[in-house]
Amino acid sequence: MTHPSRHTGRAPADVTAGAAAAAEDRAPVVVGAPGSFARSVLDERHPALIERVRRATPYPPELQRALDALLDEITKGFVGRLDDGEPGAGDWRDEPYYGQRWADVPFLWAESFFYRKLLAALRHFTPGPWQGIDPFAPFKNAELAGAKVDEELSAFDRLPGLPPKEQDRTLLLSSLWGNRADLGFRLSAGEAGLADRVQGLVVDDSQALWENLAAGEPGRVCLVADNAGPELLPDLVLTDHLLTTGRAASVVLHLKPYPYYVSDATTADALACLDRLTGASGHAAAVGERLRQAVGDGRLVLRTHPFSCAPHSYDRMPADLREDFASASLTVMKGDLNYRRLVGDRHWPATTPFAEATAYFPGPVAALRTLKCDVVTGLAPSTLEELDASTEPWRTSGTHALIQVRL
Repeated sequence: MTHPSRHTGRAPADVTAGAAAAAEDRAPVVVGAPGSFARSVLDERHPALIERVRRATPYPPELQRALDALLDEITKGFVGRLDDGEPGAGDWRDEPYYGQRWADVPFLWAESFFYRKLLAALRHFTPGPWQGIDPFAPFKNAELAGAKVDEELSAFDRLPGLPPKEQDRTLLLSSLWGNRADLGFRLSAGEAGLADRVQGLVVDDSQALWENLAAGEPGRVCLVADNAGPELLPDLVLTDHLLTTGRAASVVLHLKPYPYYVSDATTADALACLDRLTGASGHAAAVGERLRQAVGDGRLVLRTHPFSCAPHSYDRMPADLREDFASASLTVMKGDLNYRRLVGDRHWPATTPFAEATAYFPGPVAALRTLKCDVVTGLAPSTLEELDASTEPWRTSGTHALIQVRL
């Protein structure tokens, strides 16, 4: 296994000047004060994850000690560099936050570097018996093998009975909501529209998404995946739908080159999902077989890029990735992390137009995202007022979602 190559990229010269200036005016989200959402990730989620990883796999004493050291650093210490002997350490050498308290650095960077240090502690990139072992595989495998997934796959049998527009709507919202998607597959043609059954959709640009895909000859769609397991399954079914309905001539599924953020999808995870589909029955099995064939004939491309695990927003993407997105008829960004990287992990006013925050992006782009962090753009003032009037932590609870499109 090779270590990750250089992940940073310079901001492209043709970034829209106004959008760049606006982004610079917005302070980045930092880990911050006790009680903040970002700080709770550092103080609660990351220590709990270290313990969960430790319990899931029988690591030897030296790896256990490395986990202890990482826990001590993030809870009591300062940001330390990767060891010089760590494969790929040079890629992180020029980052500016070493020696600072974890609480004082940008949230996106801190999360990304935590996961990189976790993999280093477990010798994921170091030649030897632990090289290439996914520390999150026990969690992902258990979710994919669960009985709930059997129910979801059997519910696909209802899909062909829906009218075409309801199929479109069902599959898009299923991909959006991930493992909450079972609402969609339980609709029949005579029931109320899916939009009336799914609560919490605060922005819905789905019509613009479908209109863009219908314009001109079918092109290439880039789908930047988020989570593995039950949340990747509806992404794959949506991919099959785009191919079989002629909305896309090909789909490029962007995956993580190595384990990242607990459940982010890698190539191995995508293949496991294809096996889960083909091992089912009925419509799900047919979808799985079509997708396997699509991989074989090049209409479904599984792609990884080192920048997918970079601690930076997409406005710093390198030229080859920029060209990939520029040549797509549409790029679909899935999930919360990709959203933060797309608009910039900054304290945007929530009414900032999505088009303004993504003006730098080299082609049409859509975001399918459930809200699980503070960053959000593109809300109508009346929607923001209503949400802020509630007592629910709507920005972080995962109960609200959005479909945003910038053409």
